[in-house]
Amino acid sequence: MELFRLTVAEARSLLDKKEISAAELTDSVYKRIDDVEERVRAFITLTKDRAFEMARDARMTIDREVVSGRMLGVPLAVKDNMCTRGIPTTCASKILSGFRPPYESTVTSRLNNEGYVLLGKTNMDEFAMGSSTENSGVRITKNPWDLERIPGGSSGGSAAAVAADECIAALGSDTGGSIRQPAAHCGVVGMKPTYGRVSRYGLVAFASSLDQIGPITKDVRDSALLLNSIAGHDPLDSTSAPLSAPDFTAVLGREIKGLKIGIPEEYFIEGIDGEVGKAVQEAIRLLESLGALTVPVSLPHTGFATAAYYILATSEASSNLARYDGVKYGFRAEGKDLMDMYMKTRAQGFGAEVKRRIMLGTYALSSGYYEAYYRKAQQARTLIKRDFENAFVNVDVIVTPTSPTAAFRIGEKAGDPLQMYLSDIFTISVNLAGSPAISVPCGFTSGGLPIGLQFIGRHFDEECLLKTAYAYEQSTEWHRRKPVL
Repeated sequence: MELFRLTVAEARSLLDKKEISAAELTDSVYKRIDDVEERVRAFITLTKDRAFEMARDARMTIDREVVSGRMLGVPLAVKDNMCTRGIPTTCASKILSGFRPPYESTVTSRLNNEGYVLLGKTNMDEFAMGSSTENSGVRITKNPWDLERIPGGSSGGSAAAVAADECIAALGSDTGGSIRQPAAHCGVVGMKPTYGRVSRYGLVAFASSLDQIGPITKDVRDSALLLNSIAGHDPLDSTSAPLSAPDFTAVLGREIKGLKIGIPEEYFIEGIDGEVGKAVQEAIRLLESLGALTVPVSLPHTGFATAAYYILATSEASSNLARYDGVKYGFRAEGKDLMDMYMKTRAQGFGAEVKRRIMLGTYALSSGYYEAYYRKAQQARTLIKRDFENAFVNVDVIVTPTSPTAAFRIGEKAGDPLQMYLSDIFTISVNLAGSPAISVPCGFTSGGLPIGLQFIGRHFDEECLLKTAYAYEQSTEWHRRKPVL
């Protein structure tokens, strides 16, 4: 048995039965990393020594037969924008080179309490700004299904690692589609919970009103299991919702007969790749065969989403990234005086895309332009959120493509930022509205590239999303396909 191919649920079952040990499982995954990482390039940092210490601790806990954590002994990967105490956290940026956080993020702290094994930190677009992982200041991650193509972004390293079986599951972050879009491109499951469902404490901020941490997994059950481990109120995060988290696995396997599924006309437009559109339509027909009822819905302000997002996200980034000045931590350039040091540090430490977004955000917030840009974008955001609220009066879930195309070639859109920004056209609105959404595999192109199907739900109704996604997944074989590496 190739242990690295296990899901979280399968691994936990074998670990509890003592048919395998956490060390054996961890060793199998690291051997897989040794075999394929040079080609996939999913990781920035590997934590092998610490991982085997954690695996030994997990085995001792299992041997004592005490109440065990839900992730006990399971080797996971974490996106490199979540603080891990004493372990480099770089956000794939030169400006954070050498930074080792003195504290743990809430999500990784909760996973520590659950007994997980940390394999390492995954590659990403610098400060999560991108849709292809080409903006990483460290390396370009490759799509395991076609090494000449992008894995998506900004959580491309996490998605590629899961698809290539370089981890059992992973954490990503989603600001405008950064979990769901790479999950779609890599043929895995990616979930963005409701804003506030998962603590952002210790997540290095890109856009604070949009960022959300979520799981990237091999199937929907694992998504629910991992969400169980990281969700819940956190007093350290002022935006954390004061709600207890349910057991998200409890709804899996329930039928969806009578469930109302909204089909928004604004998401089925010209410009969608023909094979993507066909796969999504076939998925909708399958959902109907399972007893779901499809209902046309309208989200009339969808057309404003991309523009509003790139004003709001860049404005927040401009503010959040002002702290990186070379004084307290990370990279510092030499300068003839303090101001010269500031300027050289930021000029040399940030990559081109980060600089572009800082400048866009600073402009949008500047005197004389705030009303015309930032305030208008906030008003558009309110309308987009209201669109979803109105739609959910009549439906339980909304179904759309995750991305308008399958994964494109590395370098294909690198010189055209506007085309790159449009890669997230179907995911951005969800972040603006704060809604939960999940992407699951729903087919492949004729060239063998994965296609993703997106389910969008009401605020804090991840249970309905997971139930629906699981019902669809269990009626197909798409999630069982593996890339050949």
